[in-house]
Amino acid sequence: MPTVAKTKCDIALFGAQGDLALRKLFPALYQLDKANLLAPQLRVLGLARSPIDQENFLETVRIHLCKFIAANEIDEIALARFLARLFYIEIDFTDGNAYHTLHDKLCETNNPLVCYFATPAAIYGEICQNLSNAGCIDNHTRIVLEKPIGYDLASSKKINDAVAQHFAEEQIYRIDHYLGKETVQNLIALRFANSLFGSQWDHNHIDHIEITVAETIGIEHRWGYFDRAGQLRDMVQNHLLQLLCLIAMDPPNDLSADSIRDEKVKVLKALKPIDTHSLNHDVIRGQYCAGSVQGQLAPGYLEEPEGKDSQSCTETFVAIKAQICNWRWANVPFYLRTGKRMTEKLSQIIIHFKRPPHYIFAPEQRDIAENKLIIRLQPDEGISLQVLTKDQGLEKGMRLKPGPLKLNFSDTFHTQRIPDAYERLFLEVIQGSQYLFVRRDEIEYAWVWCDQIINGWQSQNTRPQKYPAGSWGPVSSIAMITRDGKSWHEDSA
Repeated sequence: MPTVAKTKCDIALFGAQGDLALRKLFPALYQLDKANLLAPQLRVLGLARSPIDQENFLETVRIHLCKFIAANEIDEIALARFLARLFYIEIDFTDGNAYHTLHDKLCETNNPLVCYFATPAAIYGEICQNLSNAGCIDNHTRIVLEKPIGYDLASSKKINDAVAQHFAEEQIYRIDHYLGKETVQNLIALRFANSLFGSQWDHNHIDHIEITVAETIGIEHRWGYFDRAGQLRDMVQNHLLQLLCLIAMDPPNDLSADSIRDEKVKVLKALKPIDTHSLNHDVIRGQYCAGSVQGQLAPGYLEEPEGKDSQSCTETFVAIKAQICNWRWANVPFYLRTGKRMTEKLSQIIIHFKRPPHYIFAPEQRDIAENKLIIRLQPDEGISLQVLTKDQGLEKGMRLKPGPLKLNFSDTFHTQRIPDAYERLFLEVIQGSQYLFVRRDEIEYAWVWCDQIINGWQSQNTRPQKYPAGSWGPVSSIAMITRDGKSWHEDSA
């Protein structure tokens, strides 16, 4: 990470005993402290309902740091320094009277306050109201909101309106952790710092684009949340549409937060509406059944131990053929795909460039005459460009051989580790930069598009298609792209 000015503040972490805080947020803050990027005066106030004392809170955090951080990355001096920053406050978030304890703690330093809501979005407004009533916030306070913000456009507006009663838009940081990933950040540099790609980034040169976010896990004890949300709300409305925007947006005027977000909003507004025809032919909804994932037996969604509805129609897989109705992307399909209990854990973007207009090599090799830009977000962040060269050997003639030009971040830059997305996002919040966060109108335009799909499913009242755990989803998702004479990347590799 670059050298940055250290900004003092108090971070009030609501939901400090939850899975997100213990698995991601505290480890990210520890790594920032270890890298000497936190001001000495910075404090972390952990807020939760659990009736534990300071000593037990610190021990809980320490145990989880050692669980989720590699042993060789634990530095005892840095760990002691980080734990010394932590203070626990037992509080019921819905009890306005309980916030005076937080107010008294904040008065000890008068540091600027950053509030991180690792809580259900339904209580964001109530927390903001209680913070305001207790005198805990001012014009310098910043708040971080975790996704998803709402379950549709109406609920999203209701939550955002409640928050906006107490905070201006420039104080609100809506988080999508994909935007903090190193490779996602490199999309900006790749597209706009290299004329090689900038001049080729349109319908004249690109045939189609794939965006895949696949998980091998199931719902991981999140039935209560996931069965109400589903994969479309949980992944497409935020992660996949954010990636689509970064891939498809026009060059911003500069790197300021609003310049970039203005261009992303233009993409969302240009998405082709999903009508009945599109819903039936270009949207695939699936739900995993029993199978095997990486050699381990896996139950079906309806057989998950914590499942409470054996007739649930909640989708665990979505594939969509999306189109952007503007000059840059006319007639270029974007194939979006995301699912649980799939073959492998994978997040990647594949840019398929058009084939040469006149082909002069061996006819049987025509199908490989394609350049692909592969942008991999996980598990190994990096970028590779598939090019064609002559196969070596006197007997090979002019036979072509595809091969990658690779940029693997950890190998190329000789770093021991790639910073986690939450580290970068925390640092941006502390510095007061909204560059990596989502503006309200982005959220709402994304909901407008996704609500068409949700409402269409509800009106048709059909069940999701089954796919075995450990596969790449329903067979119909393959048929959807095959109809266009194309194939998913792993099928054509």
